[in-house]
Amino acid sequence: MIRLSDNSCYDFPLSRRRDGLLCFYSARAAQRLGLSPSAMSRALARLRETTGDPLLVRAGRGLVRTFRDRFIGVVRTGHPLSQGPITLARYAAGRHIYVSRRGRERGQIDDALAAQGLTRDVATIVTGFSTDVALAHRTDLIASVPERYTHGLRDDMHSFALPVDVPPFSVAMLWHPRLDADLAHRWLRGCLREVCGA
Repeated sequence: MIRLSDNSCYDFPLSRRRDGLLCFYSARAAQRLGLSPSAMSRALARLRETTGDPLLVRAGRGLVRTFRDRFIGVVRTGHPLSQGPITLARYAAGRHIYVSRRGRERGQIDDALAAQGLTRDVATIVTGFSTDVALAHRTDLIASVPERYTHGLRDDMHSFALPVDVPPFSVAMLWHPRLDADLAHRWLRGCLREVCGA
């Protein structure tokens, strides 16, 4: 094992099992790696604990990967934040768009800013990231969006890493087991995997 900062350990045999799990998504992964299904299950549990990510979630009779994504900032070309370094103070001082499907007025970014003694001015709350990006494209508002999920929406805009630490998050697809073999549903799941960069 190699010790990393933050007192965690990187287990290379465990990472080999992770690669096997993520490549095959099934019990066949255990066979290919020379492990029993229960040993593979324990390895998955250790990986989940180590990474803080479910990695695989049950979908019907099998498992599917979760998508890891991170928030980035997006502004229109010519916006003051599109030029010069993006400091925490410059980012927090701008007017922001917040995405909330549940009507909440603050989220992870606000919590991370509060930990630094800062707040941001949320000018408007919308229910989706496509609306978030569209508003930022036409105004001086700042959008904070998932990088992979909004890749095709941010053309001709300035994207930047957030100057505040916000943990990456997982996106998972869930469906009823009876849809596992449905061709249209399989096609849709494949499109979503492709778009989300899985």
